[in-house]
Amino acid sequence: MELTSSGVATFDVSFPKRAAEEAGGTTSPEELIAAAHSSCYAMQLSALIAEAGGTPQSLEVKADVSLGPDNPGFKLTGIKLTVRGEVDGLDADGFAKAAQAAKESCPVSKALTGVEITLDAALES
Repeated sequence: MELTSSGVATFDVSFPKRAAEEAGGTTSPEELIAAAHSSCYAMQLSALIAEAGGTPQSLEVKADVSLGPDNPGFKLTGIKLTVRGEVDGLDADGFAKAAQAAKESCPVSKALTGVEITLDAALES
């Protein structure tokens, strides 16, 4: 699989490696969705923090995508977004509000409305 619009990378994708402990240098559609979701979410959160008067010093975002059986085949069963941030100018409540708003307004979140998305957000000092 090649990222043709940017030409940045080419990835090997393997169905049997999806559930394996070691991916062996391959990726999966779920991992690519997680990467797209976490990067989109981070950009949206950064914009909303700035809009609320804060300055993000550091945002660490991780998306864990779960795959489960569906009849027939498989489906995404959930996505857990985890974000830890260091932000000047916002308290924990302001950060939590921005984090929730980013989850709801990020374009990738909108595209994945058929999948339950949970959020674990915390402001770190």
